[in-house]
Amino acid sequence: MINETQAIEFVRETLTLMLLLSLPVLAAALVVGLLISILQAVTQIQEQTLSFVPKILGMGIVAIIAMPWIVAKILEFASRMFSGY
Repeated sequence: MINETQAIEFVRETLTLMLLLSLPVLAAALVVGLLISILQAVTQIQEQTLSFVPKILGMGIVAIIAMPWIVAKILEFASRMFSGY
């Protein structure tokens, strides 16, 4: 039987893992957005939709590259959760 302290620890670890796993994709969006913003400032092109496609492509590429690491972390976490910690 799981007690309240263990449940809180599981939730804390789950939220930490979610933040860790989303970090590469969010960092890619940040870097691509920053580069597009610098490009827009230099060329004085102020089109808001210009950054959307490069961000999506960058995030998709990073997600594909990071997928083995993400899956390994999820499987490791799941095995710890189902084995009783």
